[in-house]
Amino acid sequence: MDQQSAGSDRSRTHPEERFAPAAQVFDLEQAARELASEANTNVHGHRQKTLYRHGTTTLALFRFEAGARMREHRAAGTVFIQVLKGRLTVQADDQRHDLTAGNVLVLSPNLPHDVYAEEASQMLLTVSLEGQS
Repeated sequence: MDQQSAGSDRSRTHPEERFAPAAQVFDLEQAARELASEANTNVHGHRQKTLYRHGTTTLALFRFEAGARMREHRAAGTVFIQVLKGRLTVQADDQRHDLTAGNVLVLSPNLPHDVYAEEASQMLLTVSLEGQS
C-alpha cells in the first residue's frame, strides 16, 4: 500500500506525488488487493482509487461488492468502462448494457448512467473531459 507521509493522517500518498512521474506502470491486481484491504467507508458497496490524473484525463480502479450500485450520474467527458472481473450492468440512454470481464463500454459526454454489480466486480474507468484543461 502507498506509504503515509510523516505526521499525516492520509491513508494514501498525496495525489501530487502519486501522479508526478512522467511514465507509470500500474499493477491492477495489486491495486485491487490494496483496495480490498482498506476499511470500507462507502455505504454503497464500492471502493475506488484514482490511479492517474493529468490534464483532462483520469484513470481510476473500482472494486464492487455483489449488489453494489452507483446511482445515476454523468461525466463532462467521454467515459470508458472496462470490466476487469465480474459482471456489471450499466443503464444509459434507456439501454441496458450487460458487461463481463473483457468488455469495454464507451459513453458520450454528459450521458446519464448508473452502474450495478451483478456479482463482485472490478472496473477500470477512464474519463477524458471535453474542452477542459
